[in-house]
Formats: sequence, structure tokens, C-alpha cells
Amino acid sequence: MQISVVRPSDLGPAEVTEWRQMQESQPRLQNPFLAPEFALAVGRSRPTARVAVLQDGPKIVGFFPYEVRHRVIGVPIGSGISDCQGLVHRPGLDWDPVRLLKACGLAVWEFDHLLADQAPFAPYQARVAGSPIIDLSKGYQSYVDDRMTDGNLIRQALRKQRRMVRELGEERFEWEDRSEGVMLALRRWKSDQYRRTQQYDRFRTPWIQAVLTELSQSSAADCRAVVSTLYAGDQPVAAHLGLRSRSVLAYWFPAYDVDLARHSAGILLCLRMAEAGAADGIEHIDLGKSEALYKSRLTNDEVPVAEGRVGRSWAVAGARRAQFALARSVRTGAVGARLRSGGTGRVLRGIRARLHER
Repeated sequence: MQISVVRPSDLGPAEVTEWRQMQESQPRLQNPFLAPEFALAVGRSRPTARVAVLQDGPKIVGFFPYEVRHRVIGVPIGSGISDCQGLVHRPGLDWDPVRLLKACGLAVWEFDHLLADQAPFAPYQARVAGSPIIDLSKGYQSYVDDRMTDGNLIRQALRKQRRMVRELGEERFEWEDRSEGVMLALRRWKSDQYRRTQQYDRFRTPWIQAVLTELSQSSAADCRAVVSTLYAGDQPVAAHLGLRSRSVLAYWFPAYDVDLARHSAGILLCLRMAEAGAADGIEHIDLGKSEALYKSRLTNDEVPVAEGRVGRSWAVAGARRAQFALARSVRTGAVGARLRSGGTGRVLRGIRARLHER
């Protein structure tokens, strides 16, 4: 097997077509985060984005999109906003992860939402968890009937919907809402949420802004961002910016007006998205890995995803493990600052030359 590394923008129409065909041939690879359009959009905003192209003779057999950090550390392409990661390949392909890293010039490749069924990466998985999904393959009504027998979340949402209509006006749902005002409201609500929960604001990160803008303007069937909005009267009460393919909707950036939280508009929005999505070819909504209670009550299935790292250099892998372990307990302060500027940095600098010589 030959492996070459290119920038996403270096892929020609033939390569992009091959990539799409590999996705279409395997339902588990049809997540929009694995689409070539996602890699291309990230590549235009992230200079360190790369794609390893795997070939068996003249035939392309796989694509491995990734980003480079600190010259020798690899992460999934779009890391921080990608909820599905892996190698896109022809059915039945086997590969050597260590050889793949060597061809990419990487000491380590770290992942946190890897498709857990990618067998060559299995020995490197540290933790596997279920990413909850709303399975709509049997239609929306079948999904609702199933959830009605397991708790009363849907009944509660519909009851609150009637109250919302009485207090605020008639409900209206837009599956693909292109209103500029809605996008501004969604960004404001989401930024407020990030501030309340002390998370970094993705909407204020330039490269993420650029990727979201490009994908929102895309018309690609296999990867485009869509905004869905729930209104009460003329007032938006909840909105969601998602990434969709033909059959999968990734639950990406949900937000709602906290002043109207009593109406549970976020739950109602999920239900309306499921109904409209099922009618538009969506077979499942990937809610994303988390322990949020509402996700556990909406889901009727899950996709296993893994965290871990493939290491070609045990020194770098060990340094990264130590860094992440300490980061869990020390988020700020002098110790964290010394770690970021010293310890692991010296290890990485000391090993780069040897890695690139191999």
C-alpha cells in the first residue's frame, strides 16, 4: 500500500468523487463530518490540515483527514467541532495505523469521536462510549410511538407546546431557515450559554466562524449546514445549526431563549426536526456524545465512538497522557502554565528531528 499526503485543496475532482463513493457504499461512513466537503472547508481555514491518500497500485482505497499540531501531533480534521472521526475507505480495507502515522510524519494521532468499529484502530482505544442517536429509519411516527412507552418526555413537550401557543402565539417550524436574524439570535444565545458554562466560545473562534459560514452557504447534498428554527408567533424561541448529509443530521449547535425556558422549546425543536428530517430522507439524528439527561430520554439507539491515541513514539504519547491527566485537575494557574510552556514542549522539541529522520 502506498500513502501520500496532500492538503485538502490539492484533491482533484476524481479524488473527491472516489471519497464520496466510499461513503455512499457504507452507511456507517455517511456522517457529514466524514465528507470531503468538511475536510475542504476546514482546510481553507486551517493551514495544517492534511489528507493521507491510501492507494493499492493505481487504485485509491482510502482517505485519512487530519490536522497537525506542534509538527508531530495529529488530531482529527476539524478537531473541536467534529463529532465523527475516522478513515474513509473501501469495504474490507485493512491498514497499519503505525505505518499510516509514519507516512504522515506524526508521532501521535489523538481522537475523541472515532468510529469504534474501525478495527485497525481498536488496540489504541482507551474508552468507548455510545453516541446517542434518534433512529428514524422506520419513520417519525414509529419513533414517537416507541418513546411514548418509555417515559413522558414527549407528552410533557406537547403539553408545554400548547401553553407556549396560548402565551406567545401560534407555533411555526422552519426546517431550513435562511433568515439572517435567526442566525444572529442563535449565535447570541449560544455565546451566552458558553459564557454561563465557562466554555470557550466557538462562535468567536475565527477558523470555526469561517467553516460555519462556508458550510452554511453550501448546497452539497452530502455536507451542508442547515438552521432549523421554532417560532412562537413571530418570535424565534429555539434554533439549531446542524450539519447534514443525505441520511444523517449531526446535532451540532442547539440554542434557545433562556427567558422562555419554561416552555421546553429545545425539546420541542428536536421533535420537529425529527419529523421534518424523516420526511426529507434523514435516517438518524446523531445527538453527540454526552451525558445530558434530555439526550438519554430522546434517544432510541446509539453509535459507539472511541477516545484514545495511536502512538509511534512512546515518549511523545507518554508526555501527552501526562499533559491531559494534569489538565483535568489543573485548568489554570502556575502549574498549568509551566506544563504548557515547559515539560511536554521540551519532550516534543527533542524528538521531532528523530521522527522526521525515520
